[in-house]
Amino acid sequence: MTNTISVSSSQLVWRVCNLFMSLFFSLATYVQINDPDAVLWMVGYAIPAGLCFSICCHQQITESLLWRRIADLHVLIASTFGVILGWKLCKEGITDIFQQEEGRECGGLLLVVFWLLLCRHSGRGAVGSLRICTAVGITVFPFITWIYYYMNTELRKHWPEHCNTAL
Repeated sequence: MTNTISVSSSQLVWRVCNLFMSLFFSLATYVQINDPDAVLWMVGYAIPAGLCFSICCHQQITESLLWRRIADLHVLIASTFGVILGWKLCKEGITDIFQQEEGRECGGLLLVVFWLLLCRHSGRGAVGSLRICTAVGITVFPFITWIYYYMNTELRKHWPEHCNTAL
């Protein structure tokens, strides 16, 4: 009986984490609306939002060939762009990456890649406690970071106008 309850609660936490990540990626899609390369970034965040929402509705969807192929292709593309942006930041010697648009973009891509890799094969059976703890940490991090930057105008004062006017 206890094992059934813990499995059910871990699956519930997993689905709630995916719901919140779907919400976060949807919000990230929305704020790209006034970005100079909006379409690229909107697609980049909308796909993970949809994939996460599908896990909320049906956890075993991660075992679907279509879900895995879309996620794998997105991880490949996001990783490639992330490496390119990371290399550019490293080459230019930029240390405060969140003050640069490329740094924020790289961080977003890194979040997408980590989350989709974490979701991979999560529908096979019970979601383990390590995956749940990691998921909760990753889920909370972008919301806290976003709120922190939103409330602290001093950190955003040198950002381009399109980064300050979305929300």
